[in-house]
Amino acid sequence: MIIKNATFVTSAARAEQFLTPDKPVIAVCGKSNVGKSSLINMLANRKNLARTSASPGRTRLVNYFDFGEFLLADLPGYGYAAVSKAEKEKWGVTLQKFFERSKDIAHVLVLVDIRHGATEDDVAMIELLNYYIVPFTVVLTKADKLSRMRAESHAKQIADSIGLTRRNVLVTSSQTRAGREELLQKIETVIPSDDEEPKEGKL
Repeated sequence: MIIKNATFVTSAARAEQFLTPDKPVIAVCGKSNVGKSSLINMLANRKNLARTSASPGRTRLVNYFDFGEFLLADLPGYGYAAVSKAEKEKWGVTLQKFFERSKDIAHVLVLVDIRHGATEDDVAMIELLNYYIVPFTVVLTKADKLSRMRAESHAKQIADSIGLTRRNVLVTSSQTRAGREELLQKIETVIPSDDEEPKEGKL
């Protein structure tokens, strides 16, 4: 898959503002500061398509981007401690309402920091996706922070901790662009063409 010109489409603050898509939707979710914006920019081959911030918890909306063959939905980060309980609950409702529209979602990329592994929040997200029968792939970020040997060891441990095999998690780095082609290949296998159903379901 070649991404030629990814563009920002719109932001949604409430469920009634979610797009009714005319093409497959790939959603990106993960804890605050896991590297969602950096990964989106890497996929788009652009530096500033999705805004990155040194302050976690800045993505409070569902941001839609047009990647040509699919729409990408950047979901609010979860698990950030320095926001109010009311704000966390608001984000939680937004995520739940989004996944309730499972028929509009082709696949979800669940981002996990390879250094820290899957947290309780990540496990809860995976359980939510299973509940709504939404297919997903776990994508490990920030692999450049570890040696290749440690990254592989962490990847195996994380896969085991969430009941997946090693081949069912992808290792990436937005800094080195490692894993970009593998991730694009994965996306290509899960978005339906005009005359067929998705080729793969949940990993």
